[in-house]
Amino acid sequence: MAEIRNPNQQGSGGGGQDSKTILTFTALFLVILFGMQYFREKSAPPQQQTKQEQSSASAASTAPHPAEPPANVPAARPAARQASDVIASTATTTVVENELYRITFTNRGAQVTSWVLKKYKDNDGKPLDLVNQKAAEKFGYPLSLYTYDAGLRDALAKAMYVPSATGTLNAPGILSFDYSSGGLAVHKTFSFDSSYVLHAKVTVTEDGSPVQALLAWPAGFGDQVTLQDYSSSGNEIATSQGGKANATKYKKVANGDTLRGPFDWAGVGDLYFAAIFLPDAPGNATLVTLHNTMTVPKDAVHPDPAQVESVSVLGAAIGDSAGPLSIRMYVGPKALNVLESIHSTTGPTLEHVVDFGWFGVVAKPLFLGMQFLYDHVVPNWGWAILLLTVFINLAMLPTRFQTMKSSLKMQRIQPQMEAIKAKYAKFKATDPRKQDMQKEMFALQKSEGVNMFGGCIPMLISYPLLYAFYEVLENVIELRHAHWLWLHDLSAPDPSYILPVLVVVSLFLMQYITPSPGMDPTQQKMMAFAMPVFFGFIVLHYGAGLSLYWAGSNFISIVQQLVINRTGMGREMRELALKRAAKKKGNVVNARR
Repeated sequence: MAEIRNPNQQGSGGGGQDSKTILTFTALFLVILFGMQYFREKSAPPQQQTKQEQSSASAASTAPHPAEPPANVPAARPAARQASDVIASTATTTVVENELYRITFTNRGAQVTSWVLKKYKDNDGKPLDLVNQKAAEKFGYPLSLYTYDAGLRDALAKAMYVPSATGTLNAPGILSFDYSSGGLAVHKTFSFDSSYVLHAKVTVTEDGSPVQALLAWPAGFGDQVTLQDYSSSGNEIATSQGGKANATKYKKVANGDTLRGPFDWAGVGDLYFAAIFLPDAPGNATLVTLHNTMTVPKDAVHPDPAQVESVSVLGAAIGDSAGPLSIRMYVGPKALNVLESIHSTTGPTLEHVVDFGWFGVVAKPLFLGMQFLYDHVVPNWGWAILLLTVFINLAMLPTRFQTMKSSLKMQRIQPQMEAIKAKYAKFKATDPRKQDMQKEMFALQKSEGVNMFGGCIPMLISYPLLYAFYEVLENVIELRHAHWLWLHDLSAPDPSYILPVLVVVSLFLMQYITPSPGMDPTQQKMMAFAMPVFFGFIVLHYGAGLSLYWAGSNFISIVQQLVINRTGMGREMRELALKRAAKKKGNVVNARR
């Protein structure tokens, strides 16, 4: 099904699926596999975008601040403390916990210093902390406040809030923070339940007048460690307006830009996790995109201070143009079944936070089928991939027979086709009479019921399926750290190279056993050796799940082809191939004499 093979090619004069057709489809596949990576990033940006409201917005990052500040550090403003001020004298932490997460708040800035997801592990096997500590120290912590006034933003991040509770708070529950000094008053309330969604209310006033302060997730995610993590297709600003989802990839995100609502939802994500805001008043929602940079080691396993590279750290902040903010927030995995259960105020769910790209119409059904097999048949993602591969190949079996029939008909009329070519051989390619040759050949094919494109059907189906599987394996969190036999992560390349080797072997075997009576020997050798090696090299750099699907599909196709070769149609194909080979050999011998 997904094999790169030469199913029953004809000679160059046959007008059918010859080697040029295969090379054309191979080139098409490569364009899809690589070129789409460029075009898929051209997702339409949110519909309305304006510049920052104030010139000070160019200062995008909050000043660095420690997760656990020393006690008795005065607030940034004001210098004088009055009796009516609400300021904590010491640093405290509050841990909010349910079955899904453990969130640690600090009262300095009333923000989050740790957001651990209990059901997910980092690359070291420890519970995953979604706070990117290195980036947060530079650009701000989750649930901090963003304002267009950089000085006020810094003051709010350093202010010592008075929490409603310290220690551990088990969800469902409510945690609030208050701060008041020198006319600046802030109240932040967070409500938690048993899901990944929390509700936040933020009110900021200065001398009694409302100040627009945006709730922020400013500095990426804790699972971003390597260069590849920061440059993944999922590193993006995601929005939904009027039920239409948009994704702006990291390269196109501007730092400090203000995007006007209404927003069904909006936020930031990486390949596997997301922080998405769902405003209670979508029409008043204002989104600020954050794009900072920092350096990370080129080799995360063996870091060298001299070998670093700059990466993009994305963030987002959302507020209410009316002043006080009331909003829900989803922080968790980009798991399709979870996202589909979360509805915005205007109706659309978060399902499109998972971006399957242009092939979503194929990729999503593939994933849902794989998920069904995982949930109801075999609780292992590797075996679910292979089982789905079997079903797909069985469904495509009729097209394989159709290809053989088309090829056989073409070979039966090959002598007549050669006679037509000989009739017009004396004319140059630019001679108008050459067109008469093509007309005669097409007329012959039509009269004999030959469909010159009949052999293309498997490729027209298999290549989109292959790319759709690539989209699935690149985007679904379910395959992250999924085990299968010797593999510990189906979303990462096979470190032992076993699956890429199987892809090469299976492609070669498929070329070898598929009848190719019209293929030029030189071209046949190129297809049989060069193409398998080329595609094997490609899959070295993609997730093992893709190699598993491709190799499994090829071996299933080999079994199907062996069965077809034993039919009367298959035997006739082999006989025609032998006759043409003998004829070509005789022509070569005569030419030498």
